This record gives sequence, structure tokens and C-alpha cells, in this order.
Amino acid sequence: QVQVVESGGGLVQAGGSLRLSCAASGFFSIDAMGWYRQAPGKQRELVASITKGASTNYVDSVKGRFTISRDNAKNTVDLQMNSLKPEDTGVYYCNVQGRRTAGSLRSTSSWGQGTQVTVSS
Repeated sequence: QVQVVESGGGLVQAGGSLRLSCAASGFFSIDAMGWYRQAPGKQRELVASITKGASTNYVDSVKGRFTISRDNAKNTVDLQMNSLKPEDTGVYYCNVQGRRTAGSLRSTSSWGQGTQVTVSS
């Protein structure tokens, strides 16, 4: 059974920092990993993603402030968030693209339960 578990959210003042962590387990293999967020009344959006080869992608609004990293040996992905702004507030979800068994023909998407990030002004 696959599991995706996030940690590290919380309340921080504008300009502060938070680090989110995500641990994946139960996968036969993992391809891309990423972080999404959903603000109240808005659609879920991709914040950052990272491939197995460590190629990264960021939404424009976080470039230069957020850094995504992963440890392939531990199946973990972190999101270091600096210079946080009130508009970064939302529920942050970890996403894992992986194959569940050796017989899986393609990767499927698995989500964590989400962790709340609140940035006060």
C-alpha cells in the first residue's frame, strides 16, 4: 500500500521561512515528485516539481524564494520556502508519480493529505 505523508506546515509571519517535508513509501519506483497548493476559493496549482534526475520546475510566483529537493534513496521530497508572502497561504499537497508494482505499465499519481501553511501580514 502506497503512502504519501507531509509534514512541516504552520503559521509564519510574512518574510519568514518554512520547510515542508514529504515521505513516500510502498512504491516500486518513483518518477517525479512535487508540491501543489490550494488557497481558499482557488484551484489547486503546481508550486514546484522535481524529476528523478533532479530537474526542477517552479511556478513563476515562487521562483527565487522556494527550493525543491529530493532524496531518491529515502523517497523524500522537501520544499524550502523563504521570504514567504500572505499569498503563499494555502494547503500544500505532496504529489508522487510512481509505479506501484513491477508489473505497472505506467506511473500513477498519489497525493498526501495536505499540510496547512498560513502566512500572516
